[in-house]
Parts: sequence; C-alpha cells; structure tokens
Amino acid sequence: MLTGAVMTAGALFPSAASAAKPDTVQKSLDTLVRDDRMPAALASVVDREGRTRVYTAGVGDLGTGAKVPKDGQVRAGSNTKAFTAVVVLQLVAEKKVGLDAPVDTYLPGLLRGDGIDGRHITVRQLLQHTSGLPEYMAAPVFEDFPAVRYRYFEPRELLDGALAQKAHFAPGEKWEYSNTNYLVAGLIVQKVTGRPMGEEIGRRIIDRIGLRHTYFPAPGETTVREPHPKGYEQEVDGGPLVDYTTMDMSMAWAAGAVISTNSDLNRFFSALLGGKLLPPAQLAQMRTTVPAEERGPGVRYGLGLTSTPLSCGGVYWGHGGTALGYRTRGGVTEDGRAATVAVTTTPTGAASRRVEAAVDTALCR
Repeated sequence: MLTGAVMTAGALFPSAASAAKPDTVQKSLDTLVRDDRMPAALASVVDREGRTRVYTAGVGDLGTGAKVPKDGQVRAGSNTKAFTAVVVLQLVAEKKVGLDAPVDTYLPGLLRGDGIDGRHITVRQLLQHTSGLPEYMAAPVFEDFPAVRYRYFEPRELLDGALAQKAHFAPGEKWEYSNTNYLVAGLIVQKVTGRPMGEEIGRRIIDRIGLRHTYFPAPGETTVREPHPKGYEQEVDGGPLVDYTTMDMSMAWAAGAVISTNSDLNRFFSALLGGKLLPPAQLAQMRTTVPAEERGPGVRYGLGLTSTPLSCGGVYWGHGGTALGYRTRGGVTEDGRAATVAVTTTPTGAASRRVEAAVDTALCR
C-alpha cells in the first residue's frame, strides 16, 4: 500500500503545471519501498519559498498494514551528534570549555589505555572524529545484540569497552568515525554543567527553538512516544524482518539517542545554519571541515556536521543517523532548502545509495 504526498497549508494549492508533473520525491520513496523492500519511507521537504511538504510510502506496521503516520517520529540515531556538538560549542562560547583543551582538563585520568591518553586528545578532535579512539560498539558485549537490546548502560560502562581496545591512530593523524568520541563529549558536558546530557539538549536546543516532536529518551524509556512507523531489522542475513521499534537507547546516549521527526530535523539544521543556536565564531568552527570520504564522495566532516555535494551544485549541511530499525539522511542548503528522508530498516549497498539519492532529488528538484 502506497500513501501519496501530503502537503502542509503553505503548499495546498500547487499550480496546474506542478500538479501535472510527476513528483520526483514521491517516486523516489515509492522506489525504496517497491524495489529495495523498505517497509516504509518518509520525507519532509522545504522548498526555496519556505513551503513544507511531507511524503510517505509503504506501511507503518507490517503486521497490521497500518498507514505510515504523516511525519511520524523515528529514532534519529547519529543526528544526535550534531545536537551534542552544539551543546559543547555553546559551552565554548560561554568560555566553560576550550576547543583545543585536552580532555584531561575536564575528565582527568579518564582516557587511559593502549595508545590512549586524554592528555593528548583535544575536545576538537572528539567532535571532528580525529582522536583515534576505538569504537565502543565493537566491544564483545554487543556481539549478541538481542541479548542487550533492553539493557541499561551507564556511559562509563560503554567507555570501558573502548578503552579495552588499542587506539586506532595518534590523535590528529587522520579522520575515522567513532561513536566513542561523542560518548566522551557527553561526559564533558555533564561534568562542566553538572546536569544530565538529555536535560542540556532539551534546555539548550529543543526548548529554545521549539522542536515539539523531538526528545532525548529518559533513563529506562524503551518506546517511541508519538505516532511512528515501526522499525525492522534482519537478525540474520536473509531472515525475516524483526520488529526493533522498542529498545533502550542508553547504548547510544550522546552519540545517538535522540528521537525526532523529519520536519523537526529540518527545523534543527535550519536554525543551526541560520545562526539561532551558536554565535558566528562557533558556527564557523563547526563548519570547518576535513575530508570524510568514507561517508560518500566529496563528503567532509566538521564538528558534528557534514557537508555533502549536490548534483545540482553546492552542498547541503546535516549529519544523518542510523539506529536499528531506522535510517535518516538529510540536511539544509545555504539558501534555505531542507530535506530529510527516513526509512524503517537499515539499507545496505545500492539501497543505501538510493536513500542518499532521494535527499539529492528533494533538494535539487
């Protein structure tokens, strides 16, 4: 079952020419469902005139065949890193954190291991993924994921899984994505503010710019609060899709716990790039990038923010995220266009590239 495009009030009356023209965004979502077997695909697109249009395709529940909720909530995964980076950079602007200060300034003695020394890793290197810290999700406890799906993890417990491994390279030597960087960034935020990470994201970002459908899950919370499509994963290659909608996201914490909607993610990145969350100096630092080709051709990584080339010229700024059951991709352009696409299982190979292409289609049409 395919559910057609739905427009907000600002786009209720398209011209006759546009109404007759096939909608390329809807077609791209339909393809993801039909050809790539995504249970559902959702998109929210802001055009050059500031009008928002939301789209759905597929079904929200494979068991019941229920429709996909319009602009439903999804687990936003690593988009959380952009939220965490904003909080850290706000603290930099408040002169409570130094970007080029070593981690030991705030968490003395915490980062010690084989080739790991917090006296030589800076806050900037954490946010930029140039620290060399190994991935905590590679720890043995996560080899049997179903067994820990509902387990609560303290951030320090997760960090232990990283510190048991060897550093991947010397700090500043190269770029390599590691969730551990944002685990440590979250611990710095808590140490400096004396408040839980989720509260700081809520107070400094969500409440400040009015993200009404975005939240950082409370400890022990495993469900999604508002209307949402269910998320699915194959537990074994070629096996059936298993409902992974509910889980304890403490395992992702400051690196990936946020729940949001496509439209709220557009609002967040638009507010960020529009200077509503950071002073100019800190926003400029966030947008200072290094090559991150592992994330795609021409992709560059700043401080919790990526720039991705567009086929129609220019780039879009965002982050993207994957949590079991959900993947989101999207961002905003310099002239105010915005698009976020979500699917309800983790795509691989060509399907993954088509999710990225759907964002390009939405921003370039």
